[in-house]
This record gives sequence, structure tokens and C-alpha cells, in this order.
Amino acid sequence: MIKNAAILFLLLSVSSCATQNNIENVTEIEIIKDVNAFMDSWHQAASNANFENYFGKMDTQSVFIGTDASENWTKQQFEAYSKPHFDKGDAWDFKTLERNIYINESKTLIWFDELLDTWMGVCRGSGVIEFDNAEFKIEHYVLSLTIPNDDIQAVMDAKSKNDRIALEQLRSALVK
Repeated sequence: MIKNAAILFLLLSVSSCATQNNIENVTEIEIIKDVNAFMDSWHQAASNANFENYFGKMDTQSVFIGTDASENWTKQQFEAYSKPHFDKGDAWDFKTLERNIYINESKTLIWFDELLDTWMGVCRGSGVIEFDNAEFKIEHYVLSLTIPNDDIQAVMDAKSKNDRIALEQLRSALVK
């Protein structure tokens, strides 16, 4: 039993080192495939209300920016906000409609944008993923509502009162 565990550990260690050392041999197509699977599993974790799996895909320093102007959260703040929803089994269910993935030359930094089918209608997500130590981690994610250009004035009118209040608060915070 101990021998089998040692062999497994050795294989995983060698595999991890090989992945990190040979990243230049990984094709962009393979990275895109892996990033798509990673992001799909992140969204699925929320759909399944799997708190550990969802937040385990985010780096300790990650930031989540939500649709409300006040939602610029550290991972810890976002966990605190989300925990009650996950505990009730009532997180969110986002389905990817489209995703574009971009990769830097060293293949360690990935940025993306995606259109999502959500309870709010079509939303756009965008973010940054770092590939380090043979794993992906979400560093930054932004969720935003999409607004058709023909509807922008009605939306601006609907949110003008709240925007005035938010702007007053933000401007007064700048003065301090």
C-alpha cells in the first residue's frame, strides 16, 4: 500500500514537472481546450452549489467584479457574499454561449471573454487566468449585463436615480 502510494506520488510529481517544464511544447489548441473545460467546470460548480470546487479555481488574490457598482470583491469578500447561496443550494447557473480565449507568448497568462445564458438574460463575463504549477487559477473575473444599443436610453433612465446616489458616495470618498 505504501509502495503504491509512493509510486503514485512520484508519477504525479514527474508529470507535474514535465507539464511545467514542457509548456512550450503544449499547443495553443490544447490550452484553449483545457481552458474551456476549466471554465465550464467553474460555472458547473456554481450550478451544483459546490462552494469548494468553485472557489478552489480562484487564486487567493483574485478579484470578482459583479454587475452592481458596489461589487468589486476580493476572493474573501466574494466567498462571504456567496456562501449563504451555496449553502442553500441556490447559487447561479450560467451556461456558456460563446467564449474567446487569448494566450500570451509564454503560455502562462490567458485572458478571455464569454457570453453567458443566465437568470438575468445574456451576460458577458471576462477574465484573466494564470497557468502556474501545472494548474489554472482565475485571477480576475468581470460579469456584466449586455444591453442592446436600442435599449440603452431606457436602461440609463431606469438606473439614473441609483447612479446619482452612487456617484455622490464615490465622489465624496475621493475628497476624503
